[in-house]
Amino acid sequence: MLRGEKILITGPAGRIAFGLARSLVGDNEVWGIARFSDAAAREEVEALGVVTRTVDLAEGDLGDLPSDFTYLLHLAADFSADDYERALRVNAEGTGFLLEHCRGAKAALVMSTLSVYKPHDDPWHAFTEDDPVGDQLLPMQAPYSVSKIAEEAVARYCCRSFGLPVTIARMGAAYGERGGLPLWHLEALLAGEPVRLRWDPLPYSPIHDDDIAAQLEPLLDAATVPATIVNWCGDQPVSAQEWTAHLAELVGVEATVEVVPVPGASRGSVGDHTRRAAITGPCRVDWRDGFRRMAAHFHPDRVQAG
Repeated sequence: MLRGEKILITGPAGRIAFGLARSLVGDNEVWGIARFSDAAAREEVEALGVVTRTVDLAEGDLGDLPSDFTYLLHLAADFSADDYERALRVNAEGTGFLLEHCRGAKAALVMSTLSVYKPHDDPWHAFTEDDPVGDQLLPMQAPYSVSKIAEEAVARYCCRSFGLPVTIARMGAAYGERGGLPLWHLEALLAGEPVRLRWDPLPYSPIHDDDIAAQLEPLLDAATVPATIVNWCGDQPVSAQEWTAHLAELVGVEATVEVVPVPGASRGSVGDHTRRAAITGPCRVDWRDGFRRMAAHFHPDRVQAG
């Protein structure tokens, strides 16, 4: 892993960023910026040993934040339900201000998403990095895919303009001890509620936090000018229907799925992992084992760790 570096992480209390911060603080000087509207979340991050500053990327004012970071991990994002203006200010404009501020770094990783791809009729289509981008029309997060496409464009410009090596990593369905989409489904099952999905099947490429942490350094090493673009997702495509059945079996409840179609929305979110595997090697956590570990972490009374 990285050692002796000064690393800036955006959104360090977030689902993915917290785990990365925890994996880096022992051997590096790690800073974290966010709005920190939740004081308890900030305390949790600082308890790791992370130096924090309050920053709202929508404002573009980084205050007294140093600029001598050797690496930037930009993971913060706006997930507005319908506020396109704020989503563009945070995800696109904010990325520009941040990369300009850290233009002297060795490399930057900008977290994007598989949700930037134009929907495909085949739910099992494995999107490659060269596939066309487009609005995925995601329910409850309407501006997300459009604003992340804009973020990628800004990152690509900054990479070339500042000569800053960048990796744009399009994240799949991340999960682990900080939760993720599969945990939401598990909680629904335990509450006796149906897991609501927009299509049948609805495939994803889940990736465990352990693999994310292990793959960070090679993905930073792969940063280039122009930017390296890579799907950051697991090696095993699986439908939400299949993982719901697996989770239900783990906790001993009946799996109930309710399909509520969303016309025009993406029918699947499977990423082709070929390019990423060439950089990082294969993932090490089988999704079934990872889901068991996640379920056992949150509900040890219902699941025995395997």
